[in-house]
Amino acid sequence: MLRSQLKTLAAICYSIPMKNGRNTDGTFSKGNTGRPKGARNLKTVAIESLLEGQAEALTQTAISKALKGDTVALRLCMDRIMPQRRDNYINLDLPKISKPKDLIKAAGCVINSVQTGNLTPSDGSKVMSLLESCQKVFETVELAERLDALEERVTTK
Repeated sequence: MLRSQLKTLAAICYSIPMKNGRNTDGTFSKGNTGRPKGARNLKTVAIESLLEGQAEALTQTAISKALKGDTVALRLCMDRIMPQRRDNYINLDLPKISKPKDLIKAAGCVINSVQTGNLTPSDGSKVMSLLESCQKVFETVELAERLDALEERVTTK
């Protein structure tokens, strides 16, 4: 008896939309998809309006503190001057790839480089994914050529 009353009460509560356009379970009510596209968060807009016109003074303060030895300010300035690299250049001699069979030799070179320690496993994985993408290009070109040949046969008959 008590369970059925609780279920009924819960059903009623979940069907009543809240003031912010969401139901009590957190989902949006019908017809309300949430914030419109391009709408900005009110907190972000408020912070930007407070900082407007102060960027130069704040930047100069951070630079001054960094020059006086404040390590947090120094790190902030250095991150802006020279951000961390996300990718490293890989020096790897791969054979020229002009046909699908060349991919086998290139993959072998990558695996050998990882085994000998000249290439990290994560870098090797990235290069292998590039070779895989190259293979897909070869396959797509081959399928397009075969399709063109079939279409040519059908139109000539």
